[in-house]
Amino acid sequence: MKTEYARLVSRAAWAATVVAIILLMVKIVAWWITGSVSLLASLVDSLLDLAASGVNLMVVRYALQPADKEHTFGHGKAESLAALAQSMFISGSAFFLILNGVDRFFRPSELTSPEYGIYVSLFALFVTFALVRFQQYVVKKTGSQAIAADSLHYKSDLYMNAAIILALGLSWIGVGQADAVFAIGIGLYILYSAYHMAQEAVQALLDRQLPEEDLEIIRQISLAVDGVLGVHQLRTRMAGATRFIQLHLELDDHIPLIEAHQISDQVEADLIATFHHADILIHQDPYSVVFDLEKEQKQREW
Repeated sequence: MKTEYARLVSRAAWAATVVAIILLMVKIVAWWITGSVSLLASLVDSLLDLAASGVNLMVVRYALQPADKEHTFGHGKAESLAALAQSMFISGSAFFLILNGVDRFFRPSELTSPEYGIYVSLFALFVTFALVRFQQYVVKKTGSQAIAADSLHYKSDLYMNAAIILALGLSWIGVGQADAVFAIGIGLYILYSAYHMAQEAVQALLDRQLPEEDLEIIRQISLAVDGVLGVHQLRTRMAGATRFIQLHLELDDHIPLIEAHQISDQVEADLIATFHHADILIHQDPYSVVFDLEKEQKQREW
């Protein structure tokens, strides 16, 4: 399973990098011919895509390394660090695009061969759509956060290319400032995306818990195992593709230790069947001890 995970994630990362290189080269030529500031925005975004996909490729290779003596929980948080760095770089580029768009708005210039830019954007739209479909397939099979984030970024490129086609089409029929307006809009969208990317990266580094729906699934899976009377002190976090799950099981006071161990093993197996690549730590508590602690706490609150 882990070998299949590594193979699919690596292929998706390589595919994104190759696509970014192809689109960057094509858009450089298109911008040079047309002079479109919207195409410049798209070109810069493709440059960011290449940087992001290149970093993502290196990070995925590093994050897939098994835990070692110095990193006993693995290397998954490298993905969050890379995303944080990328968001800062992307923000700077977004400001550059906005400033160029504002300048072109007040000092418009006629585009050269806008139809060429439209053809290039249609080509980019087709290639990006194919990449996103492949990334979605990989995410469905692996649940990789790194590829999911990369896919979301390229999905935004689909909308960007559609906007550029519209802007160039309007410029072609004489709406001269449409190109600048769309460039400013694209820059603002990139800035907005960078903010959310940074926010997600920071939350992951701060060990934010899994979504509430995942917590409820963990509780239901645990309680469905015979012998489990209750669950408490559920703690979760995520690093890369690995979910870390810690919980206390409430078990009958009088069952043998070996039976308590078998119950815990069953809970762990059921959780891993749902949350692949999870790292699970389970502690067993006698039910009477938990009940007495709750009773004492309520008495103190009263």
